[in-house]
Amino acid sequence: MKRVILAGIFSLAMLSPAYAFQCPTDMAAIDAALASNMSLSDADRAKVMELRAKGEALHKAGKHTESVETLAQAKAILGLQ
Repeated sequence: MKRVILAGIFSLAMLSPAYAFQCPTDMAAIDAALASNMSLSDADRAKVMELRAKGEALHKAGKHTESVETLAQAKAILGLQ
């Protein structure tokens, strides 16, 4: 049982660095979409920019899982996958 728990903890620990590298990629995709998407409403553009800033702050704070989740919300508004 201890091995299963340790394996789970190890797996989660290994995911954190993966999320860390995903954050900058997501932010770049959001920036590119904002620059090229002129049909976005002002309200949606403001929400995306807010989520993007929050995602960057979370990334810098080392909260990569929360950052990825926040950036995913911004990407959804932009229609990105």
